[in-house]
Parts: sequence; structure tokens; C-alpha cells
Amino acid sequence: MKTNLYIVNEIEPVDIAAKVADVQLLFNELTYTHFPVTKDKIYLGCISEADIRCFETEKTLEAYQYALEGFYVREGDNWLDILESFAQNNSNIIPVLDDNNNYLGFFELGDIMNLFNETPFLSEPGNILTVEKGVLDYSFSEIAQIVESNNAKVLGLFISNMENDVAQITVKISDTDINNIVQTFRRYSYNIVSRHHEDTFLTNLKERSQYLEKYLNI
Repeated sequence: MKTNLYIVNEIEPVDIAAKVADVQLLFNELTYTHFPVTKDKIYLGCISEADIRCFETEKTLEAYQYALEGFYVREGDNWLDILESFAQNNSNIIPVLDDNNNYLGFFELGDIMNLFNETPFLSEPGNILTVEKGVLDYSFSEIAQIVESNNAKVLGLFISNMENDVAQITVKISDTDINNIVQTFRRYSYNIVSRHHEDTFLTNLKERSQYLEKYLNI
């Protein structure tokens, strides 16, 4: 995926000598959480909207240079690395620099998310299954084997949570009868986190069985 096609360079970064009042007006006009700041066309960092609201309006950004956040990505970075940078910096724009540290523009979060939407993980029909197991006990190869042994294909998987030595893995599976896959995961000691219509029958059967047992013991 050629992410450089999505670099926004029609909007000029603000100069470090700009007045705080002018930058506040810029944020009023735009919907960005941050905005790039440069000096003599050299990227210095991003100023956040939350910070700019607290500054004295008659001063320049130079007086608050300490507040600049120096995050950025490279022109040739993978779109997953770019997406990670968005998450790490809690921003909806990411400045882009070339290998010589020249400022090229910025990525918008919506554009990179659209790239993600075009991947088979989201665009292809299928089922989403979230399972969990100890961090030392699961393996991607085992998960793929379980899915493929039930005549299905893995369209994508990732670790969606990791806590208390337990990993949650979210798997996108080609459109198929997911119930057999769910039962196979259970046989391999995976806990099923997500709920599925195909699995509801077994849940209801278990609840009714417990109710009947309780009724007979009265």
C-alpha cells in the first residue's frame, strides 16, 4: 500500500514565530488534535489543541516551545507502523519526514484507517472470533491449524489484549460454520471470549440443564 499518496501538504505548518491567538483560530477552523510547527521549514514538533488553549494569546509559540511533541513518521513507513504512531500519540494527524528530515506534510487518521478497511481482515465476509489462553501456551501456528483443520481460512489475527499473563487473540475467519471451530478451540484449552449465534444453542442448553438439575433437587 502506497501511503505517500495520502500525505496532506496543501495545509502549511505554523511557524514557531506565530502568535498563540492565530494558532487558536487555526484550531477553531480545523478538526485536528495537533498541528505541525516549523522554524525555517525545519520540523520542530506538534502543538496540541489542549495545550494551545492554555497559553497567553499575545505570546508566540516560541515562548512555549517546550510544549511541542516531537512525534513523526517516515515517508516509507509501513501503514501499520503509522497506525501505531497515531495510537501512541493520541493524535489524528502525524507529520511525515523524508530520510533527510525534510518536512513533507502529514497523514490524517481517517485516510490511514481507510487503508485498514480495504484489507481482507475487514473487507472480506467472515466471522470474528476472540479466544484467550496463557501467554506461554498459545501460538499463532496452533490457532491457524485449528481453523484450517475445520476447512476454513484465517483472514487475519492479532493480539487484542494481554493482561495477567493471559493473551486474547482476535481471529477473522472465512465465512463458514463457526461452531465446530469454537468446539475445537475449547478442546485445545482456549477460552472463547466472543459470543456467537452458533454457540448460543449450547449456552442455552447448559443453562436449562442447570435449571432442571436445580428443580429436581428441590
